[in-house]
Amino acid sequence: MLQYILHTIAFQLIFLLVYELFLKKETFFSYNRAYLLLTPVVSFLLPLIKIPVLQEAVPAEAFVMLPEVLLTGGKTAAQNEIPATAAPETIEVSWWLLVYGAGLLFSLGIFFQKYKVLKELFTNHPVLLRKENIKIVEVPKSKIAFTFYETIFLGSDLSEKEREQILSHEMVHVRQRHTLDLLLFEFLKIVFWFNPLIYIYQSRISTLHEYLADAGVVKNVKKQEYFQQLLNSAFNTEDISFINQFFNHSIIKKRIVMLQKTRSRSISKFKFLIILPLMMAMLTYVSCSEDQVRSEEEKELTAQEKIERIEAIFGDGTNLTSEERKEIQEILKTVSSQDLEKYSKRGQKMQVQNSPSGTGDFPFAVIEEVPIFPGCEALDTNEARKKCMSDKINAFVNQNFDVSLGKANDLNGINRVYVQFKITKNGTVEILGARAPHPALKEEAVRVINLLPEMQPGKQGGENVNVLYTLPITLKIGE
Repeated sequence: MLQYILHTIAFQLIFLLVYELFLKKETFFSYNRAYLLLTPVVSFLLPLIKIPVLQEAVPAEAFVMLPEVLLTGGKTAAQNEIPATAAPETIEVSWWLLVYGAGLLFSLGIFFQKYKVLKELFTNHPVLLRKENIKIVEVPKSKIAFTFYETIFLGSDLSEKEREQILSHEMVHVRQRHTLDLLLFEFLKIVFWFNPLIYIYQSRISTLHEYLADAGVVKNVKKQEYFQQLLNSAFNTEDISFINQFFNHSIIKKRIVMLQKTRSRSISKFKFLIILPLMMAMLTYVSCSEDQVRSEEEKELTAQEKIERIEAIFGDGTNLTSEERKEIQEILKTVSSQDLEKYSKRGQKMQVQNSPSGTGDFPFAVIEEVPIFPGCEALDTNEARKKCMSDKINAFVNQNFDVSLGKANDLNGINRVYVQFKITKNGTVEILGARAPHPALKEEAVRVINLLPEMQPGKQGGENVNVLYTLPITLKIGE
């Protein structure tokens, strides 16, 4: 979930930067409105889209999850599953939920406070007249002017000339349903209250609404008269973010500048095409991302269903058609060897050979010959070599990892470090990445894995292949 949120915010930031740099000063107000409405929604959808074609563009390698290494001040333990008693993680998630819930309630409170102010205006002031299903409400002793959906609020102290021009302006807001745009962002502000970009989006589209309304008015009114009206008007406003206000002092100058601006040339519309390669780049990134936006329970259920499907197709392993082989290969691309061994009735016996074309360019969920750690050469089976390698890496990490770093950096409880490394076709170890709750633990984990000796490379179809490993290391401190 955290990665999904970060992806969403990053994509929205990129879209906003494109708007600020290339589109903001153009007079294509309707296009800009569509851009500001669609891009935040698209940003929520893009991280959920996984395109197989883009995933296959990344070179395929074999993935193996090693058993967890448990460091407890000198004691060693290798566990095939993360301990069920990892209470600190559950507490941490609960705290995040509590913070989110508190923010959500606070945002709802602010929204209902604004709604209360608006409701009082509806309740306490009479409808002056109705025009084209539009209600005009007069607010006594005020020069207020704003719109909410199909209702226009006008202060009684406005002159007749002011009222005429303002009414023309506000009618554009009503006809183009600008209130719905603002309510969309109000909803997003409540649900994603922690995302500052939503507030920026709402501010930008609110300004754009004024440009659209001004452009509609000056079709029937001289620009100079309208400029004078904007400059001479009193600036009484209601601080409600989902209404369209005529007297918004902060954007009056921007509105006048935009009204004086020469209409953008049609060729400038091609600037909007920049979002196409931008979206393709985003889709490529999320499609090739290794982390899936799913809970562990969903992952486990999905893996089990996929393996049941493989076994149903596999049968006794004989007389498989090319279509069946291809389907099995496609499923294996998304299933780890750990899940295959956990759920498959056949375990290591269920193996799928390369496609008839002989390319073999798919990720191997089960390696025919696993990499061999020095000292494990005498063992004959993959299973025995895997266990030997796991035990030796476990002992190696326990022997070389500086467990004193935990206390030295004031860390407590359970601290998990994940290291991804590759045993290459040449048998060398290559670090791909690491995650840890503290930089010192990350650096130490990378240092230790870099010390691993050269190994005999893994093989598939008689050829050396790269094998990706993820090693979880748990450091228990203060227990």
